[in-house]
Amino acid sequence: MTKRAATLGELKQDPNYAPGGPIRTVKDEMRENVLKKLCAAEPLFEGVHGYEETVLPQIVNALLARHNFILLGLRGQAKSRILRGLVDFLDPEMPYLAGCEIHDHPLRPICKSCRELIAEQGDAAPIAWRPRSDRYVEKLATPDVTIADILGDVDPIKAARTGRALGDELTMHYGLLPRANRGIFAINELPDLAGKIQVGLFNIMQEGDVQIKGYPVRLPLDVVLVFTANPEDYTARGKIITPLKDRMGAEIRTHYPATVDEAMSITEQEAWTNRPGSIGPEVPRYLRETIEEIAFIARDDKRIDKRSGVSQRLPIACLESVVSAAEQRAARNHEPHATARVADLYSALPAITGKLELEYEGELRGAETIARELVRSAVGKVFSKYHASANLQSITQWFEAGGELKLSESAPAHESLKQLRRIEGLLETAGRLASDNSDGDPSLAAAAEFILEGMWAHKRISRNEERGFYAERPKTVEPREPLNRPPRRQFN
Repeated sequence: MTKRAATLGELKQDPNYAPGGPIRTVKDEMRENVLKKLCAAEPLFEGVHGYEETVLPQIVNALLARHNFILLGLRGQAKSRILRGLVDFLDPEMPYLAGCEIHDHPLRPICKSCRELIAEQGDAAPIAWRPRSDRYVEKLATPDVTIADILGDVDPIKAARTGRALGDELTMHYGLLPRANRGIFAINELPDLAGKIQVGLFNIMQEGDVQIKGYPVRLPLDVVLVFTANPEDYTARGKIITPLKDRMGAEIRTHYPATVDEAMSITEQEAWTNRPGSIGPEVPRYLRETIEEIAFIARDDKRIDKRSGVSQRLPIACLESVVSAAEQRAARNHEPHATARVADLYSALPAITGKLELEYEGELRGAETIARELVRSAVGKVFSKYHASANLQSITQWFEAGGELKLSESAPAHESLKQLRRIEGLLETAGRLASDNSDGDPSLAAAAEFILEGMWAHKRISRNEERGFYAERPKTVEPREPLNRPPRRQFN
């Protein structure tokens, strides 16, 4: 491993930092590293799924063009994850003058203290190395953010200690943007940033410098600026001022997963399902698909606010709650293994209702009612996928003959199977979904319960809290007795 330079003189011996040679900007650095990854066919953003043909190529284009850019998208579309993943396009380490607050380039210092340090110590000036992870600075935009937070302000205490005038550059306290020098500066939810603060970003984006507190302090910062925003805020409310939008090189729109498989890969990656312990709850694939379908159906539901969106965090939290419900049931019943059931989806309603922003019609119905309807619709859709051609007539006839079945959400698998075995043909059909059709396997009980829930979703049987599953009997109309009326009188 090559020894890192500890002084300015040692750094000048490095061919990459020879005096008089070209000095790479951060945008040049990221451009070169992006091209290296593309040539080596390396993944660009770890953990980002569903954007391979849409969002990621546009981000690469912006980086290759050395553009600042903004990501537009609803909540839960991996905007922050993408911005934080940009650090992978930076060099592993970066040299800077030790002690510098804005991490000046040793060969091109821009702050007064670093220039004075080099003038005093020359090649003996100490060099420090900054890892790529520290070169990313992120700020969540809120209405209370001030220009001093972003750019900086005069520090009276520093002026008093050093005996310098307030207008001296060495009395400045640098804000987040100067401290992100030679790195990436990200602002989340840009429309929430006050207009006068947005104006303060003009110079750095166009001219490449900042001015602090009205003093003629010019800092030609080397920084990549990236932003996120909600499309509704960005276009309808107009909270991003026009000159700032004009200075952005690219506007890139994100989106929710296009397919259930893409959504499942995201949820599987993010959800905490591999729990420690011996129980090891299992979530069948058909139930995972149902959880994803809840989000897909909710995004198309007119009673749910589309401007707010339905975050991918909904299926992530829902899956974690489903696993917890199965884990709790197995622990209470002393079962060695647990398999999630469709009833556990209803136990996970608190993970769904809190992530739905309802329109007026939805508010009238109530969040829990809407969530239950979403679960029923999702079960029905996945049920059709697996049992579209199945012959379920024997199951329907059992209920039409007067059979009723009420399953307890907390009952162990073997007790549920005792009840489910009474229904002719149910366990045989459930065996196609279950991983093992042995009598004591929780997966068989889970599959059988899913079939009954799917039949209810398609209105082939009925269900309520009191009776469980049953069939509505057609109402018989009793014949009306003839009325003994007197004969009508005949008139000539």
